[in-house]
Amino acid sequence: MNFNIVTLGCKVNQYESQAMREAMLKNGYILSDDKEKADITIINSCTVTSVSDAKNRKVISRVRRANPDGIIVLTGCMPQAFPDDDANFKGCDIVLGNAKRNELIPALENYLSSHCGFVSISEHPAKNEVFENHSVSALGEHTRAFIKIEDGCNRFCSYCIIPYARGRVRSKPLDSLKTEIESVALNGYKEVVLVGINLSAYGLGEDFDLADAVECACSVDGIERVRLGSIEPEQMDDEMISRLAKQEKFCPQIHLSLQSGCDKTLKAMNRNYNSAEYAAIVANLRKAFDNSSMTTDVMVGFAGESEEDFKASMDFVRSIGFAKVHVFPYSQRRGTKAADAPNQVNPAEKDRRAAIMGELVEISRYEFLCSQVGKIESVLFERIRHGFLEGYTKNYTPVHISSQDSSLCGTIADVRLVSAEKDFCVGELV
Repeated sequence: MNFNIVTLGCKVNQYESQAMREAMLKNGYILSDDKEKADITIINSCTVTSVSDAKNRKVISRVRRANPDGIIVLTGCMPQAFPDDDANFKGCDIVLGNAKRNELIPALENYLSSHCGFVSISEHPAKNEVFENHSVSALGEHTRAFIKIEDGCNRFCSYCIIPYARGRVRSKPLDSLKTEIESVALNGYKEVVLVGINLSAYGLGEDFDLADAVECACSVDGIERVRLGSIEPEQMDDEMISRLAKQEKFCPQIHLSLQSGCDKTLKAMNRNYNSAEYAAIVANLRKAFDNSSMTTDVMVGFAGESEEDFKASMDFVRSIGFAKVHVFPYSQRRGTKAADAPNQVNPAEKDRRAAIMGELVEISRYEFLCSQVGKIESVLFERIRHGFLEGYTKNYTPVHISSQDSSLCGTIADVRLVSAEKDFCVGELV
């Protein structure tokens, strides 16, 4: 039987989908040549916002229309966060929570013999949950290998459902991490990206931490770059920064989650830092890493955010000078504290603020790209598109080169950055 996997959401989901793909292939299932039709379709869901849930349901409906007699498996964060919401499972034959992905193959075999629907969702334990130690050897068509090293979150930000969908913090053992990275290196990957739900908390309660994971990845022959996914300001103290800066393979692009530049809003969000602390961490990172880039996420229109609060957030974002910012309006999430908070901002005002913040960060983005012009940087080339060879520098500056040489894809070469466009730099091979 053949299968497809539809992945929604974050890099962690992408990793977990690849782990399921490799498990399916290992057990004799065949990847479908048709991305729309298959005997079995696995939908790896996201539930970070209510919009995500709506998208999940649309995907389920689309897959069912394209595969009326096919088997649909729903897994991921949506069923785990809302196990009693049967409407989310409509059209699915097998439903597995995040803690039950290891049951995928037995669940399929049981369904094929019995044709009886199967739902397996259990709560994450409050403590001592074991890390789901999947491993991958490749990441499909990706040039970078995303390696999940941490799962779960203990923060309970007031807007976020993810601790309920992912459970408490647990971490991949260092020996397993090294074995996995050695495997992807043997398959030709030159860059690994370490990802997690709360990546900064890697090693919490253990005798290792995030710097140990980076040092482990950098020690693997064949790996030339090690990058981190999104991290929280917590744990980014002087010692952590100093250890990361000693690793020549470490990429100086830091995606440091902000959410708001207003202290009042940060407190309402239950974020464990203020704007001054955040700015100090950025300053320490810039001091430690030459030609680093700071990227982040900013939410606008959070419950109770006044116009004054919004302007304070704008001023702070402007002061940092981010290389790139993902701006998004706050979305009320059922099951979170903020969803029932007073003084909700109306949708039109959220959109207005998102547009204004978006204009600000576009300027910041262009200023950063202009600062890269004239530099010679190593670029990992990823693909050819619209007549250009595209890739990224170590600080994640996107670079376009006028070339159709596909043999360069997956290789690293030095490039002189000669000009800046709105969202990338134009380069020429040195």
